[in-house]
Amino acid sequence: MDLRVPEYSYMFGFLQADGHLEQGAGQKGKLRVELSARDVELLHQFRALTPYNSTITERTRSTNFAAAYTSATWTLYSLAARTTLHDLGLPHGRKSALIAPPRSSFSGRDYLRGVIDADGSVGYTGKGLPFISLTTTSTAIGHYLCDYAKKVTGTQRTIKRNTRDGIYNVLYTMEAAQHLAADLYYPGCLSLERKRSAAGSLATWVRPAGMRAAHTARRWNETEDRILLKLNSPTAAADVLDRTPQSCNLRMWRLRSGQVPLPSKQ
Repeated sequence: MDLRVPEYSYMFGFLQADGHLEQGAGQKGKLRVELSARDVELLHQFRALTPYNSTITERTRSTNFAAAYTSATWTLYSLAARTTLHDLGLPHGRKSALIAPPRSSFSGRDYLRGVIDADGSVGYTGKGLPFISLTTTSTAIGHYLCDYAKKVTGTQRTIKRNTRDGIYNVLYTMEAAQHLAADLYYPGCLSLERKRSAAGSLATWVRPAGMRAAHTARRWNETEDRILLKLNSPTAAADVLDRTPQSCNLRMWRLRSGQVPLPSKQ
């Protein structure tokens, strides 16, 4: 399993995020990946890439989300295959917080696409803005995505765990999402067909007229600083200056704490 090969790198990323490597007594154990039956074609692709006997089965059951949910499961028992995957960095048992990018050479964008296909989302927000996101509990994976996306899109992201459940939610929108999706989901790549289709649709989005261009900071000037200090209220100043209360509050703190110079008197 040479992770420099795009298909294997993608497969490994997907398995790290959505596979389960079970270690049994002695040489017993198995690798399982269960997906919705609509995505069964990806499991057939994994089976074709694996030179060991494996099975794909389907079952229908009742879940909290559907009265009749049909899933497909790929199961691999080979000890040699399981040992290879484990040595590359696929932990046994519960692993979500333990996974990390491989230490050996690998194809970065294919690996990330596998992780995002398993634990991420691609599409449009409720407001019609393109986005690509990843939900993960792995600090290493979160940092790797941020570093990779910075090189591709120029957009800097810092990760912080959700206080409720300790999960990282890394999100890219608008042009950054378009650039990242185009890089990860290139023509002919191995991926979930529905996410590849969603990624392709992002390219058709055009920034609406009047929407401020991405990544352009609006600088404060002395006139705005005087108005802010005179009103002495971030909320009131936000309406007058057409800024957010958060921006006005931060600017006021910087002025009063000496972080930035006070405006000259007129």
